[in-house]
Amino acid sequence: MPTEVPPQPIHSAKDAMDSLAAMLGGALPGPVVGADDPAAALLNDDDVARNVTGRLRGPGSGAGNDGLCRWLYDAFRSNVPELQLAVLRFVPTLAGVYLCRAVSRKPLAGFEAVLLALYAHAAAQRGAGEAETVTLPNLANPSPYHDAKVPPKGKPAELDVAVLSPPLEPHGTMRATRRARIVGAVLELYHAKLARMPVSSKMDFCEFSAAWAGTQSKLDDSDKPPRITSSDAAGGGEERWRRVPLPWELFQPALRIVAHCLLGPAHSDELKAQAARAAECLYWRATETVDARAVLACRSLVRLSQMGEEPIPEPSFSSAIENMADLEAMRANILDGKN
Repeated sequence: MPTEVPPQPIHSAKDAMDSLAAMLGGALPGPVVGADDPAAALLNDDDVARNVTGRLRGPGSGAGNDGLCRWLYDAFRSNVPELQLAVLRFVPTLAGVYLCRAVSRKPLAGFEAVLLALYAHAAAQRGAGEAETVTLPNLANPSPYHDAKVPPKGKPAELDVAVLSPPLEPHGTMRATRRARIVGAVLELYHAKLARMPVSSKMDFCEFSAAWAGTQSKLDDSDKPPRITSSDAAGGGEERWRRVPLPWELFQPALRIVAHCLLGPAHSDELKAQAARAAECLYWRATETVDARAVLACRSLVRLSQMGEEPIPEPSFSSAIENMADLEAMRANILDGKN
């Protein structure tokens, strides 16, 4: 079981560092403690991240008396922006382990408290009753960049508005019927800060996405279900993360995060390979459920990743130089004829 440490109030980054050091049972690395902004240093410290994610994946994690979950809860509610980013860094592991274990109906009050705190923050940011939408172009309307030769008749066509995320209703408890919506909103919050997340955090998410899908990719070397190393509470062996239900409200934000990892500006071949595997696993899962939206989105993402692997030919300027020579010769002939 995770070590239970008496909770300490967190009002600043220093309070958070002291509390986390007591939680992990040792002093934090020097670069984190001695940094001008320790919370920002914590966000990008791989040693502390491995320690925290290892505990979140460990046996008995996520229970109501889990001190690490209490630290994540208090650190996020401290309203220190850099500390909130450091907490969001662990969302892939937090959501991944929670969804896989929630299927077996294990008591996970610690995980749920952190997820509900993140959900409440996302709902407060968006505003009551506000949906996240995007306006789609309508070709029936004249282009704002060109003058129409014939004035349009009648009123302009109405704009097409697509809803990316419906309004977030306030929820104080976690139930099976609202689990996907709450975790999906937390993933949307994580996606909004994805550009500031370290590569290791994105790698964790891609691993869990493939596990959630419960399908195989052509990139897998064996026919065994995807696994992520963790100690099993019962047998002391390797824990197999379960296939989980993936309704659209959870599938869409997960796919958007995988797309960013695959096509984003990160210069990591390992991340892109892991994201390509996750995208293919999600695609096969979408074909099983016959969800047209999910199939179309996944297939487009897989094709874009394949296009990115094709080498771009170097441009050749020899023909352009020859054409310029011909044009110069024609210009000289015209000038000679006029003279």
